[in-house]
Amino acid sequence: MRKSRLSWYKQQRLIELFVGGVTARTAASLVGVNVKTAIGYFQRLRTLIYEHSEHLELLEGEIEADESYFGGSRKGK
Repeated sequence: MRKSRLSWYKQQRLIELFVGGVTARTAASLVGVNVKTAIGYFQRLRTLIYEHSEHLELLEGEIEADESYFGGSRKGK
């Protein structure tokens, strides 16, 4: 990425871990950067992927979701 204070090696390592599905917190400890740095870098990668996606029309239009209930207290306890 342009204008990054991270070394080329750390950038490449973060990209490898991002592609591998590693969390930002784990990637930060493996690469040796601050957690906030890894989170920001992962967010920039997600933004770049979105901006260069050829299927942006899939993210537009009406979206339908089933009704679900999460959380709350358990009955009978």
